Amino acid sequence: MKSITGATVASAILLAGAGSVAAQDISIGAIYMDAQGYYAGVRKGIQDAASEAGQNLEIIETNAQGDVAKESSFIDSLIAAGVDAIITSPVSADGSYRSIRRAHDAGIPVICYNTCLNDADMQEFVSAYAVGDPYEFGHKLGMAAAEHFKAEGVTAPKIAVLNCEFVEVCVTRREGFEAALTEAGLTYEIVANQEGAILDNAISVASTILTGNPELDAIFGEAGGATLGAARAIRAQGRVGDVVVFGGDMTTEIAQELEQYDVIKAVVDISGQGMGRLAFQQAVLAVEGNAPDEILVPYDVDLYATAEDGAAWLEAHPDGIP
Repeated sequence: MKSITGATVASAILLAGAGSVAAQDISIGAIYMDAQGYYAGVRKGIQDAASEAGQNLEIIETNAQGDVAKESSFIDSLIAAGVDAIITSPVSADGSYRSIRRAHDAGIPVICYNTCLNDADMQEFVSAYAVGDPYEFGHKLGMAAAEHFKAEGVTAPKIAVLNCEFVEVCVTRREGFEAALTEAGLTYEIVANQEGAILDNAISVASTILTGNPELDAIFGEAGGATLGAARAIRAQGRVGDVVVFGGDMTTEIAQELEQYDVIKAVVDISGQGMGRLAFQQAVLAVEGNAPDEILVPYDVDLYATAEDGAAWLEAHPDGIP
């Protein structure tokens, strides 16, 4: 689950292919949880992969906004439109099951990315699941946090979590994070674990946590909005140098914070554009009847843990699209 806002996307766009007379048409339904950030990267990755493949791509897309009912209604619209495939990050492992099953029963292959259904339903109704391992995501970040705490001589850190645990993948991220701290021999304490995935809400929640926990050492942001919100709350309360942030999801603002390296100390990221490319490739294979034997299709999890890493990300993403 990446950064989430209330913005809505509901559009149909026709993109020219690579200009080849042999270009084929493909219609894909795409469901995001945001209109920007990581999901803007996924969208661009899908578009670029289609163009490079010499295919005329029609994307019918929307932002589910974490709402199973909106997701279900849109999938029904895609079924009625007869799209060739659906690329989606399901809102709920259990709650999204019925709509995805309807698409499957209509003969439309469904490609998950980032999140998916529970294992049994995924095996039956999903053609492929493009994913960066959420446990590895949290574990890499936890190891970076452990290194920081040890370097600072903090053996029993007090940590708050701003979560996105209304989707199951974020629970797994925290499990990986905590496991890394335990493996590193730290006697840590989670003093708060509250939802804060949307930026404005994350700032408010983080501010309340900071006020109530004067001995807090760090905040773990499970998603991009949480990561940036925690950093902004720390700055607003004058806690720079006192509380640090470890979080997920690179954006221009988060990379700029990491480059300063006084609040955010490490960020774990899964490239939105890379994930979009991978999801599109899997959709084409499924449409052609060549879905992978193994449903899980892995994508790399990247760690950025220095000021130089932040600067390098900004240089590599001048358009700000992750």
